[in-house]
Amino acid sequence: MPEQLWLPGLEAPPVPTDGLFFAVFPDANTATSISKLAQQLCGETRSKSKPLSANRLHVTLLHLGNFAGGLPPAWVDAAMNAAASIRMEPFSVEFDSAVSFALKPRPGPLVLGGGEGVVGLQALHDALVLALRAAGSGDRAVSPSVPYTPHVTLAYGMPWVATRPVEAISWNVREFVLVHSLLGRTRHVALARWRLAAE
Repeated sequence: MPEQLWLPGLEAPPVPTDGLFFAVFPDANTATSISKLAQQLCGETRSKSKPLSANRLHVTLLHLGNFAGGLPPAWVDAAMNAAASIRMEPFSVEFDSAVSFALKPRPGPLVLGGGEGVVGLQALHDALVLALRAAGSGDRAVSPSVPYTPHVTLAYGMPWVATRPVEAISWNVREFVLVHSLLGRTRHVALARWRLAAE
């Protein structure tokens, strides 16, 4: 059997195994309400996609990267230091529309979106970006070409549908979380939590 030839620079890149992001989670009752709405919307499209389970529903505040072979400790430390510097009062959020992130004709995520009801999430996102930049780590975490759009993903692999209003879903945000995502294993591990407080 001939030997397989490997050319320098053409090796396959390592497959990411671990993700890191800041998130806000709804309380249990709100998560249950969102889950029921997701089931209803999935049923209406007759898609084979399944809605995310209630314990996985969240709003990503800032995605910090995907990594192969574990999370870099220095990057986790930088994220924790930035988060500890945040001073912000608790706030309420409200999502009032179902929005498709699919690109016709390909399927994609179906999400909850909001208007003025998500300004607090935008403010917290911006505060985290500034804190990371002050620590010298912001450029890696933030892509200026992609605007931040607060949303709750309801299901993946959904056909495109027009944006439609839904009964508003709201909750009070009192903390945010640094999350370790075990990619491909549908597990999120909370590494640390920070309570929102002005002082």
